[in-house]
Amino acid sequence: MSFELHHGTLPLLVSMPHVGTHIPDDLKPQYTSRALAVEDTDWHLQRLYGFAQQMGASMLVAQVSRYVIDLNRPPDDAPMYPGASNTELCPTRFFTGDPLYLPGAEPDNSEKLRRRASYWQPYHDALDAELARIKARHGFVLLWDAHSIRSHIPWLFEGKLPDLNIGTANGAAANPAITAAVAAACQSAASVSSIVNGRFKGGYITRHYGQPVGHHVHALQLEMCQSLYMQESAPFAYDEVKATRVEPLLKAMVSAGLDATKAMYGY
Repeated sequence: MSFELHHGTLPLLVSMPHVGTHIPDDLKPQYTSRALAVEDTDWHLQRLYGFAQQMGASMLVAQVSRYVIDLNRPPDDAPMYPGASNTELCPTRFFTGDPLYLPGAEPDNSEKLRRRASYWQPYHDALDAELARIKARHGFVLLWDAHSIRSHIPWLFEGKLPDLNIGTANGAAANPAITAAVAAACQSAASVSSIVNGRFKGGYITRHYGQPVGHHVHALQLEMCQSLYMQESAPFAYDEVKATRVEPLLKAMVSAGLDATKAMYGY
């Protein structure tokens, strides 16, 4: 199975498409030795978001590495951010721009289609089904797409990234009241920087599933700097002291978004 799914009781689904670290054994010989350390993983988010499952959220957690296939890219591999550096559906480069594969070992079109069918499609089938289940029970749902990234990656962005990056596809994926509530919760922490729809506006999951008008699915991506809760270089260790400081803020953001969503529907 390329993912784990926990069914919750709230109108809230937390998706984690980039936390997986598994590279199948038959693919490993194609990668550079550096790639096998899967450095661009969204490390430790299951642990950091442990409060969400305790709250009653549904949780969809990837197991396969983004180096095999990126579950947050469109199936046709269209660039998410035209004009900027992008990673593909089946990435061929690290976030530094260096090649992931040994020369000539990159996946061809047939291999990309196989990976899409084997890993991408099951994750999205599960995501779609869980959204439908939650909607059938509550009539609406907040989809929270959880991500983390190193704070300095020159190949992807200049300078230091803001600590908390809220993305709603420039407002198309969620009602503005939800975005405002989450952003206000961010601003309660003076030492933590935040931005709405900056460099990261939400990937495929946010843009595709966020259909607030008519379908009552509100989607929001949070891309957070890993410096808030972990060591950003190998061995990418969880920092309990930092995590303990940021977890209440993260919980406040998720709770604010959920409360704002419920209020819209008189729930």
